Amino acid sequence: MSRRDKYEFELAFFEQVRKRMPSDVRVVSILAHLYTQTGRIDEGLKMDRKLARLQPEDPTTHYNLACSLALKGRKADAVRALRTAITLGYEDFHWMRHDPDLSKLQGYPDFEALLRESLG
Repeated sequence: MSRRDKYEFELAFFEQVRKRMPSDVRVVSILAHLYTQTGRIDEGLKMDRKLARLQPEDPTTHYNLACSLALKGRKADAVRALRTAITLGYEDFHWMRHDPDLSKLQGYPDFEALLRESLG
């Protein structure tokens, strides 16, 4: 059973809820996570961008946006989103260094510089 099959019910359910409540942060957040988990990275990125518009001051939202951007190979955009997350208060730099969603950033000079700056 593929991840997509495993989450088929949840995806269908929350897609229907989103039609009725398109700006509900919880619904958009769940869909962003489900899309990413099932390999629908473009759709997950779309939801993460929407979340950033709905809650522009939330550091975790910007961190998750960075993860989606990194998964798409958009390194510079991902680092910008990480900088925003840090500016807003994100502090789990150990996780940032080891998060599999950010693995494409490993060795990227701007990401490495960000980690050095953040870790002092």
